[in-house]
Amino acid sequence: MKPINVMFATMLLCLSLAARADGPTIGPNGGQVRDAGKYHLELIVKDTALTVYVTGNKDAKVTTKGATGSATALAGKTTSSVKLEPRGENALAGGGGFQPAPDMKVVVSVTLPGQAPIQTRFTPLATPKPSAKAVAK
Repeated sequence: MKPINVMFATMLLCLSLAARADGPTIGPNGGQVRDAGKYHLELIVKDTALTVYVTGNKDAKVTTKGATGSATALAGKTTSSVKLEPRGENALAGGGGFQPAPDMKVVVSVTLPGQAPIQTRFTPLATPKPSAKAVAK
């Protein structure tokens, strides 16, 4: 392979990785999506309730039966803990004593049965970027 071709291929790979790491994307439920280990977590904030959807490769639903979870919501100067319990096929949900704010940050930890905990951070009220799939359409 010619050196220019290797350089071009490397540059394309770096650009595609940078685009993916550019920021949060919009998930199938309209929430912010983040990678967490081999899974994807999507967070929805509605009033003082949090819902976290768990998916795997190609957005395959991952069952949350028997899973446990928690979230720490940092909104303004207030920190609230939220217990997340299985809800529906692939979600965990719970409510807390926080008031959503534009600068809100949420740290989510989920433990699926028989697996190590996974954790990720969200800025759920930040303006999400369209996913690569949405841009390609």
